[in-house]
Amino acid sequence: MNARADVIRKMGRRSILDRPQEKEGKDEFASYVFDQKMMEERLSAEVYAHWLQVMKGQEVFNAAHADAIAKALKKWAVQKGATHYTHWFQPLTLGAAEKHDSLLTWDEVGQAIENFSGKELRQGEPDASSLPSGGLRSTHEARGYTMWDPMSFPFLWSRADGLTLCLPSLFFSWKGEALDHKIPLIRSEEAIGIAGLRLLRFCGIEAKSVFSTLGAEQEYFAIDRRLALLRPDLLLTGRTVLGAKPPKGQELKDHYFSSLQPRILAFMIDCEEEAFRLGIPLKTRHNEVAPSQHEVAPLFEKGPAAVDHNVLLMEIMRQKALEHDLVCLFHEKPFAGINGSGKHNNWSLATDTGLNLLDPKGDPLVFFTLLAAILRAVHLHAPLLRACIASAGNDLRLGGAEAPPTIPSVDVGKSLEKILRELIHKNGTDPRKIDLGLSHLPEHGADASDRNRTSFFAFTGNKFEFRGVGASASCAWPMTVLNTIVAESLHALLDSMEKEVEGEKWQGAAPLLQKAFQSSESILFSGDGYSSEWRGEAQKRGLPDVSDSHHAYAALLEKSTFHVFEGVLTEKELRSRYDIFVEHYAKTIEVEANVMIDLFRTQILPACLKAQKEWGKSLKVLADLQMPLPPRLKDGLEILTGLISDAIAAIDEVERKGEQTKDLGWDAKAKVFAELTRPKIQTARHLIDQLEKIVDDALWPLPKYWELLYLK
Repeated sequence: MNARADVIRKMGRRSILDRPQEKEGKDEFASYVFDQKMMEERLSAEVYAHWLQVMKGQEVFNAAHADAIAKALKKWAVQKGATHYTHWFQPLTLGAAEKHDSLLTWDEVGQAIENFSGKELRQGEPDASSLPSGGLRSTHEARGYTMWDPMSFPFLWSRADGLTLCLPSLFFSWKGEALDHKIPLIRSEEAIGIAGLRLLRFCGIEAKSVFSTLGAEQEYFAIDRRLALLRPDLLLTGRTVLGAKPPKGQELKDHYFSSLQPRILAFMIDCEEEAFRLGIPLKTRHNEVAPSQHEVAPLFEKGPAAVDHNVLLMEIMRQKALEHDLVCLFHEKPFAGINGSGKHNNWSLATDTGLNLLDPKGDPLVFFTLLAAILRAVHLHAPLLRACIASAGNDLRLGGAEAPPTIPSVDVGKSLEKILRELIHKNGTDPRKIDLGLSHLPEHGADASDRNRTSFFAFTGNKFEFRGVGASASCAWPMTVLNTIVAESLHALLDSMEKEVEGEKWQGAAPLLQKAFQSSESILFSGDGYSSEWRGEAQKRGLPDVSDSHHAYAALLEKSTFHVFEGVLTEKELRSRYDIFVEHYAKTIEVEANVMIDLFRTQILPACLKAQKEWGKSLKVLADLQMPLPPRLKDGLEILTGLISDAIAAIDEVERKGEQTKDLGWDAKAKVFAELTRPKIQTARHLIDQLEKIVDDALWPLPKYWELLYLK
């Protein structure tokens, strides 16, 4: 019995239900968060009022209050059972980083005392030498700083029966350069806030602040951990580099919205309870299209909070999956031949007074000016939007299986597109007609919401959905880019409007809006983004189509990018991100190639040779008995032998391509891996997957797709 069969046999004896452990009562929502309620309870009125104004962006944090806040945080955390604290930050890798320090210290006579000062609250100094910097520091400059972000609530992280006080923080070099995702995100929030308030002032609407809102729909796969442990490719790369198509995939569409399997539901419930304690407002859970694929979606929040919560949620899901003997996969394409996983970023702008600026039922001038700015931003900075969703994993997902194509376009829905085209092509369009047309948009929004899965960027009623973001990615970088380019476009439009519009705003703005929509008309498309006709049409319109991420990253080095990012990221910081992303891209493909080579030579090839030997023995037995050899039996051995030979040659070629890049820089390596190595990997995979279909099942060492996707 091989390892696969042994695991499956044991799975057959497991309990059908995998219920969460019974808990004594339920924690309150955000019970592990030092939120506004805790601030008011545990801080003086003066400190509480000040911190609240800082969180609203109305005041700069006063360091004189740091000791009082630190004392309150320490007391709250210790009462909850915390023993350590950490500056929780998001470096330019996937996920979050943390270094735990004890809340205990020792006095001069060696007695342990609880101590946590304002200085310790505000700043930490982790070693930055092993975190990516993209050339922002020299090898000998290891120092990096974390600084507590008072605009984010501290929280308690529960793991292994211990609690840690987490202080959401920024991470930067000793020269002050951003080494994380959070600093540019906050800068972009300030940029879009300034531009949004300028728009509202122009339209005569009162508000104190404008901010982005985000709802991130997180897709993922959950598979049995014991089977995953037999797949080194899943453990090391997050995806299967080998694997033949199963007899049944997603053809019947019977998994989408189907009843949740008890074990998966138990896992989801545990995740939701943990998220609940951390103030993450999860709303929806359901099965996705592919077998073993699922989705979780929260309510909308302010952009930075939503980003933090998505990072936390992914870590919760990873940890809780293990408790249920599952593995949670966030790779964009863990299994070939079925849908991959995305993180659909639903983005809008809102005010402190509760207005959604992308609500068509709101002020028409606000809505159409913002819409014009968004279309202009996507049109002018399409390569930058492609770059912000670029990764080695997403390259395998984009362009098929319900993932958006790499050609940038905007689907605003047929009703709204009709209005825009009337405005574009009819001089002097009466704004009142446009306003009248808006009365039908709420119904249109409900109809069009999340229907065109082939759209790069789609308006879905009162928000835009950016479906291209990969499941494993941080939302921070795409949201930073989106905020930044829309802010720049708003300022460009308002420069003209404030200069030229006099008297009645709608009447004066209509010609300028018409001109803006005309210049961006080529980006409008509401059809099938997968069709060959669209590819031809997009080429005629001059729209870029960058299929692989290595080439997409080049947009970060354009002068137009340096210009639009002024105040958000410096040229040096942008160049550093280019270097980091390209290096990560190349290393990812390099690891995939190495895993494939190792799997083939140490597991697949021995199994194939054994199958070849057994097949040959069967033919020899027939020959010894002087029985006629069935032609197909003999042909089968020849096919098996040929595939083995071809697979050996293909794997050797993959290895050879890797060896040829040893002395190259990461930029050159990425080019070779994207253009030469990946096609060689695909060729080798095709041959090995054919071997899987004819080699004796008892000999095949790796769990097969049907086992990974259907056994729970």
